[in-house]
Amino acid sequence: MSRALAEYEYMSFDDFEEALADKPRNERWELIGGRVVRLMVGARWEHAAIVRNIAFGLESAFRAAGSGCQTFTETFYMKEKKLDAQLLPDVMVVCGDLEPGATSTGEPVVLVEVLSIGTEARDRLEKWAVYQRLPSLRHYVLVTRDRAHVEVFSRRDGEWAGMKVVDGLDATLELDALGVTLPLAEIYRRVF
Repeated sequence: MSRALAEYEYMSFDDFEEALADKPRNERWELIGGRVVRLMVGARWEHAAIVRNIAFGLESAFRAAGSGCQTFTETFYMKEKKLDAQLLPDVMVVCGDLEPGATSTGEPVVLVEVLSIGTEARDRLEKWAVYQRLPSLRHYVLVTRDRAHVEVFSRRDGEWAGMKVVDGLDATLELDALGVTLPLAEIYRRVF
């Protein structure tokens, strides 16, 4: 076993569930394909602003359209036992009703991660390896924190159709599965 692999802690979905009950309040953990990842608590203000702007833009569009979709940010788990995954995406869109008291879903339609130096490799590789196997997922969006640059992976007719780059404050992110567009100027509002 390589030294890097030896440094990681692996756990089953069920064992992770039990461990979550005992984790310290000031810690956030994810399970990515069986690997336990302890997350940073707190982030740069730009990250928080971008997450808030995306969630607000999506939620406003859903309300205006009378949509049954809703957004969740950073504390609502995406869980899928078959994939040994319990993840906290920056923004998650769920369409349809949730059970009362739910703290997670396994059926996101859109997942958004805001990239930082510390999370970019994990978001692009490990999380994407899990996310693309979710049958309900239609868009995976990677948002660069330090410049107006967004990458979106879209599933069409059951197949991932590659990545589209949306660049610059004059550009618009299109999420056709939701019938929603978000101007990058709004995503990065008060950040740049």
